This record gives sequence, structure tokens and C-alpha cells, in this order.
Amino acid sequence: MTTRRQFMMTVVPAVAALSAVGSVCAADAHADEKDPGAAALGYKHDATKVDAKKYPTYKAGSVCSNCQFYQGKPTDAWAACPLLGGKQANAKGWCAGYAKKA
Repeated sequence: MTTRRQFMMTVVPAVAALSAVGSVCAADAHADEKDPGAAALGYKHDATKVDAKKYPTYKAGSVCSNCQFYQGKPTDAWAACPLLGGKQANAKGWCAGYAKKA
């Protein structure tokens, strides 16, 4: 017979391990331009394809790799972005949340 304490000591670490694996997998996923959050920000994998009339804040040369939210090195092809739910943004991409690194 299993006690409640034994059950909790088995289940809680297992759930914690599974949730950690899930968050790592989400961080490894590339952002999808059609994802509702990315679409709301006008995210594009290629900044040259941004509709400048629709997004007047877009300026040529504004790309994810030189944005303060890009959580990788400027030389990384893809890196996590908190604006995209932690998914990876393309270094050559752009979204309306762009803020130039200081």
C-alpha cells in the first residue's frame, strides 16, 4: 500500500522534470509568423518583407539581432525572444516591438 507521502515524493519530482523538458522544447522552437502573438506584432523572419506602410516604425537596418529583446549574440542565426513567448526569432527578422540595443 502506498502512503500519501510516498506518492507525493514520487509524483512531484516527475512533474517538475516534465515541465522543465517542456519549457526547453518551447525555447528551441522557432517562432511562426502566423502564430497569433507573432502576427499581432507583425513579426517577419525577413525584415526586408515588412510592410512599411502598415508598420511605419520599421526602419531599414532594424533587425532582431540588434534589438534589446534578442537573447542571443548578434552572430546567432536564431535566439529566444520574450516578445514571441520565448520562441526563437530569426536574427534577420523584425517585429513592432523592436527596440534598438543601447
